[in-house]
Amino acid sequence: MRFTVLGGCGAWPAAGQACSGYVLEHEGFRVLIDPGYAVLPRLLERMRADEVDAVLVSHGHPDHCADLNPLLRARALAGVPAATLPVHAPPGALDAVLALDNRRMLAGSFSPRELRHGTPVEIGPFRLDVFDLPHHVPNAGLRLSGGGRVIAYTGDTGPSAELLSLAKDADLLVAEATYPQRVPDEDAPYLSSALDAGRTASSAGAARLLLTHLWPDTPAEPALAAAARSYGGPLSVASGGLTLDLG
Repeated sequence: MRFTVLGGCGAWPAAGQACSGYVLEHEGFRVLIDPGYAVLPRLLERMRADEVDAVLVSHGHPDHCADLNPLLRARALAGVPAATLPVHAPPGALDAVLALDNRRMLAGSFSPRELRHGTPVEIGPFRLDVFDLPHHVPNAGLRLSGGGRVIAYTGDTGPSAELLSLAKDADLLVAEATYPQRVPDEDAPYLSSALDAGRTASSAGAARLLLTHLWPDTPAEPALAAAARSYGGPLSVASGGLTLDLG
């Protein structure tokens, strides 16, 4: 199983970078997770648009889903249109991005699937379990299992007991860490810090922690130092091009 970071900026893409975007591969099946701003060009450096087998979107903020629009355009408007793409997202999360185009332009290019807590989904060789996590909009924590490996992804989230179930014994926890140590009071119910992510990884027994969604143009060191205060395992920050081979 291989996990590749296409981008990890929160809110907007810094120069030369992209917002949240990840590819998970196993047994030749490719899942694109959170096609945020500027993710598509990075994806196309690695594969054709028609080589994506499924898309997962954690929530409807554009830094997590805006590049779904050009991905669908690239598939629908190609000389030979690609197969219908399953796109999994919380109910209503994609309404805004799908409204960017006339429905006829993208007709047949994708098949919307709703993510719901407590309803496991089989996606290619993966089992997907969904967890409702607190954010400004409905947000799905994603736990993908396959080949004896587990990857857990928080999307954007505030504190929740569900995080421990999401991340339990995961081989990789990909955790939002917008701030290094403390989330401002107004956002505290909806976002996390690197320190929070470290605590979750430690309590859940995650084998590796990848911090993501840092503010653009902020250094990685404060986030790494904060997470290391509460987590002693392998630790890194999501940056475009990083690939983790989980065996």
